[in-house]
Amino acid sequence: MSSSSDPPRHYAIVLLLLLLGFSVAAADDVSWTEDSNLETPGCTNKFQMVKILNWIDGVESDDFLTGLTAQFGESLPSDADHGVRSPVAFVHPLDSCSNLSSRLDGRIALSIRGNCAFTEKAKHAEEAGASALLVINDKEDLDEMGCMEKDGSLNVSIPVLMISKSSGDALNRSMVENKSVELLLYAPTRPSVDLTAGLLLLMAVGTVVIASLWSDLTDPDQANESYSILAKEFSGAGARKDDPEKEILDISVTGAVFFIVTASIFLLVLFYFMSSWFVWVLTIFFCIGGMQGMHNIITAVLLRKWRYLGRRSVKLPLFGTMSWMSLLVNIFCLSFAVFWFIKRHTSYAWAGQDILGICLMITALQVVRLPNIKVATVLLCCAFVYDIFWVFISPLIFHESVMIVVAQGDSSSGESIPMLLRIPRFFDPWGGYDMIGFGDILFPGLLISFASRYDKIKKRVISSGYFLWLTIGYGVGLLLTYLGLYLMDGHGQPALLYIVPCTLGLAVILGLVRGELKELWNYGIEESESNTPEEPLPAA
Repeated sequence: MSSSSDPPRHYAIVLLLLLLGFSVAAADDVSWTEDSNLETPGCTNKFQMVKILNWIDGVESDDFLTGLTAQFGESLPSDADHGVRSPVAFVHPLDSCSNLSSRLDGRIALSIRGNCAFTEKAKHAEEAGASALLVINDKEDLDEMGCMEKDGSLNVSIPVLMISKSSGDALNRSMVENKSVELLLYAPTRPSVDLTAGLLLLMAVGTVVIASLWSDLTDPDQANESYSILAKEFSGAGARKDDPEKEILDISVTGAVFFIVTASIFLLVLFYFMSSWFVWVLTIFFCIGGMQGMHNIITAVLLRKWRYLGRRSVKLPLFGTMSWMSLLVNIFCLSFAVFWFIKRHTSYAWAGQDILGICLMITALQVVRLPNIKVATVLLCCAFVYDIFWVFISPLIFHESVMIVVAQGDSSSGESIPMLLRIPRFFDPWGGYDMIGFGDILFPGLLISFASRYDKIKKRVISSGYFLWLTIGYGVGLLLTYLGLYLMDGHGQPALLYIVPCTLGLAVILGLVRGELKELWNYGIEESESNTPEEPLPAA
C-alpha cells in the first residue's frame, strides 16, 4: 500500500482490525450433523429443535437448554402450555442398553449415548414408564438419531431427543447436589421470515453509503471544491491527483495480494492459539479503533454545524495541544468504550458493539481506498477465494470451518472476537443473533466508495453513474447471502461468494456496456506514469 502523506497514528489499528474483518454471515443457532436418513415404518418424524426449560428446587432457570428430536417417537407440541413437564432421573444402567433396574413412573429418563442403537434405548425407557428420553451426546454437536434396518416397524410412544454434553453436565451437577430438577420439553417453530436479518442488511448498506458520501455529508462546500479541482485535473492530465492534506492509503495490486495472504495467516494463528486472553487483547484493539472512529465522526458532525467549537484549545501533558471540543469528545468516547467492554456479555451489549464497529468501518473507508478497478478486481477476487476457502473448503483440511470457529471465539470462556455486526432475533422464540463480518462490509465498501468518487469527479448524475447501481448490487448480494443462510439451516455462509459477483461483476458489466472499462481499469495510472522523470541521455 502507498500513502499520499505521512501515516496517521491510527493506521496501524485500522489495518489490524481490517485483517480481522471476518467475511462470514451466520446465525448463532445450535447446529447438528447428519447421522441417518433411513426411513422405516414408525421412523419418519422430521427432526425438530427442542427448547428445554428447567426448574431447580422449584426455581426456574434463566437459561434454557436445547435438544434435537429423533426420527422416531412421539412429536412434541410447539407451545409450552402443552409441553411435556416432569422431574428428571438418570437411568440404570446409564446407557439404557439393557432393561432398566428401576421404574421411572412418569419421570423424564436421562441416558448417556453408549454403544447400542437409539431405538433400543427408547424401548427400555418406555418399558420402565418414562415420559420422555433425553440422550446425552458425547460432544457438543447434536447428531440426528435415526433408525437401523434391523429395527423394522417401530412403535415408540414417548418423545426421544438428544442434548449436548455440556447440557448433560449441567443437569448432572444439579442432581449430584441432591437438588430437585424438573424439565419442560416443547418444540417452538421458527418464523419463516427473519425480520431482523432485514435490519442487519440495512445497517450494512447504510454503513457503506454513509462512508462513501461522508465528505459530502460533513463538509459539502469543501467536497464540491475538491471534486471540481480533481475534475479539471482529470480532463487536463487524464488522471487524478490526491489532496496532499488528506491522510489516505491507496491499495496497490501487490498490497491487495499481501493483505489477503496476511489475513489468512492471522486467521490460522487465531484458529490454533485461540484463548480468552488473546480475545481480550483483540477486543481492546477493537475498542481503541472504535473510539477513534467515534471521535472522528462526532467531531466532524459538530464542526459542520458549529465551526467555532474547534478554536479554543488546551495544552495537556503527553497529549500536547488539542481543542476543548476534542478533549470532551475523547472523554465521552473513552467512557462509551470502557462501559461496553465491561458490559460486553450483557443482553444489550450488541448495540454498543455495532456502534463502535460502524464508527470504525466508516473511518477505515476514509483512510483506505481503491485507486481503480484493476486493484479492486485483484483485491475482491482474492477475498472471494479467501472467503470460500476458509468457510467451505477448510473443513476438508482442518476438520472444522476455520472462519466460523474463529468468529465464534473461545468457547471455554464465552469470549468472542467482536469484529461482527450483530442484532438479536426479536421475533424468534429461539432467540440468538444474526451476524455479518466486517469484511462483508469493508471489501465491497472500498469498491462502492471508489464508484462514488469517480461519479463525482466525472460529474455523473446518479442514474448514469456507478455508485447507485453498485449499492443496489450490494444489497442484492446480501439478500442472496441470507437466502443461502436460510436454505442451509443457519450454517455460516461466505457472504463474498454472493456479494462480489453482484458488485464487482456489475461494475465490469456496466463499464463494458458504457465503453468505459479501460478508463476504469487504468484510472489514476496514466498521470503517475507521465510524471515519471526520464533518464538523461548518456553524454556523447
